[in-house]
Amino acid sequence: MSEVHRENFFIELLKFGLLALCIVLPVRLFVAQPFIVSGESMVPTFQNGEYLIIDELTYHFSQPKRGEVIVFRYPKDPSQFFIKRIIGLPGETVHISDQGITITKTDGTALQVDEPYVMNQGNGGTREYVVPQDEYFVMGDNRPESSDSRSWGFLPRKDIVGRTLVRLLPFSTIAFFPGAASEPQ
Repeated sequence: MSEVHRENFFIELLKFGLLALCIVLPVRLFVAQPFIVSGESMVPTFQNGEYLIIDELTYHFSQPKRGEVIVFRYPKDPSQFFIKRIIGLPGETVHISDQGITITKTDGTALQVDEPYVMNQGNGGTREYVVPQDEYFVMGDNRPESSDSRSWGFLPRKDIVGRTLVRLLPFSTIAFFPGAASEPQ
């Protein structure tokens, strides 16, 4: 009887393991994935070493929005992942000056971008960028320390992995949608 009980236990354990794998694997591959912040480009919003969960599902049903913090494959080396904030949307013109950032939207209206999350100013001089269709203009919150669209160009939509969903570590900073900014569209 003991041998039968032990055999049933292992069969049940195997069933549980397979069920867990069937649930966890698709979630990990298609819905959310972990990401560890590396570098100073998003300070003060994100610090080096913070552990995030990235929402990979939302952008299958809706377009990325201005102000959202996203993780993407670096266009010049897709094996690397970057984290930045969306500033300019497809078809818009991004005007950068020492006074701030102004967007000329596709309908011709102008929008002054309010950026309370930027603590370390320095947009890199006066420049203008016309964002191509199906691409985005992204910048880090720590402007002088960020390698972003100002230096390497526009971000193709296909390279976007997802938006920040949860900051898990350190425990003292746990948050849902960390870094979210309600920017006018």
